[in-house]
This record gives sequence, C-alpha cells and structure tokens, in this order.
Amino acid sequence: MITFRNVIFAVALVAVFAVPFAGGFVTPTAGAQSPAAKISYAPVPGGVYNIDPAHSLIGFAVRHLEINWVEGRFKDFKGTINFDEKDVTKSSVEFTAQVASVDTEVEARDKHLRTADFFDVEKYPEMIFRSTRVERKGKAYVLHGDLTLKGVTKPVALPFTVTGAVKDPWGNTRFGIEAHTKINRRDFGVNYGNAFAGGLDVGNEVTIDLRLEAVQPAAKAAGQ
Repeated sequence: MITFRNVIFAVALVAVFAVPFAGGFVTPTAGAQSPAAKISYAPVPGGVYNIDPAHSLIGFAVRHLEINWVEGRFKDFKGTINFDEKDVTKSSVEFTAQVASVDTEVEARDKHLRTADFFDVEKYPEMIFRSTRVERKGKAYVLHGDLTLKGVTKPVALPFTVTGAVKDPWGNTRFGIEAHTKINRRDFGVNYGNAFAGGLDVGNEVTIDLRLEAVQPAAKAAGQ
C-alpha cells in the first residue's frame, strides 16, 4: 500500500535534506513580535545537525480505490545532516526509520502494513536513506541518494528547499528543510493490491513529503 508517492522515505529521507529535537513551545510574552512580523533568518552555519523527530514529519500518501488519498507517516526515526555552508553540494544526509512505526491513524490498517503483504517489518525492520550527492539546479537543489526498503535499494531524487537558520530559546541553531518526491512501491517489492475500476485498489505511486527541522546543539562554554 505504501509507495511513498515514491518514499523515504526515508526516506522514507525526508529530504530525505533530509535531521534530535529540543521539545516544547514558547509562550509569547507581552510585547512580543506579532506572528505576522517579518522573520529574520541567518545563513545556515556549517556542521553536523540532527533531525528533530519532535518537530519533523516523514509522510507519505497513496491512492485508494482510485478516488482518494490515504496518508501516513513514520513516527520513529533518526538522521543527521552534514551541512557545508561554503558549498551546499558537498553536504550529506543519512536517515533511518523503524518501519514498524508506520501510522495511518487506523490500527487495523497499520497492522496489515507491517505484514509480509506490505513492509514485512519482522524481516526488514528499517528503512534507510543515504545521500550520494547534492545537485544544484539554478537556485534550487536536488538531493540524490539510495533508499533501502524491504531489502531493496534504489536511487531516489529529492528536490528540497532550506529555510534559513534561527537560534532557539535554548541557544541551539536550527533550520528547516522541505522535500517532496514520488516513488513506485513495486520497485521496492511492495506488491500487494488488486485491479479495481480500471485501476488499482491501492495505487502504485507513493508521494513522499518530508518536513524536517535540523538542530545543532549550542557550544558549551569553557569549563562546562
């Protein structure tokens, strides 16, 4: 059922540019800037960043009965981004998701997705994405890498955008990444489905939607 509208997917990702997160929300104090105020972003500093799962999404969607989309996500994942601020094309990403954490908000369906009909999580517990290169296309970028799902490794391309850096209330540096792509689930051995209304009851094409927050912990002061 899951074609990450083509994953990581991972990958299924993320991207995926494609990033542990400090949790919590900050309540604005009196006199704080209105949300409508213009945000001031800083250039993203180079270094190693972790993906913050508390503020990130690895999502997918697949066509159901040729009339609607079923959406889901993977809830248990981790990843790192090695960001090169001097040359983004020299950056790299690695990401791993526990496939058993798949969540479509329907328990019976999620149990089915974990079986051999779909992900076969007992035999293939992890989905892994490792970047191979970053391509610049005009003002945009595409992250290329290998996605491994259900024991099959295939190349995927993830066009992505980066939101500039900010300092969070704890002094950590954070930036955002959005990436979207499509994959064919059957390329990864996820073949369950039947003919329906001239199409399929479960679509082959999977859309992958990565919305990630990358965090670099604040440097500790000398003596700490």
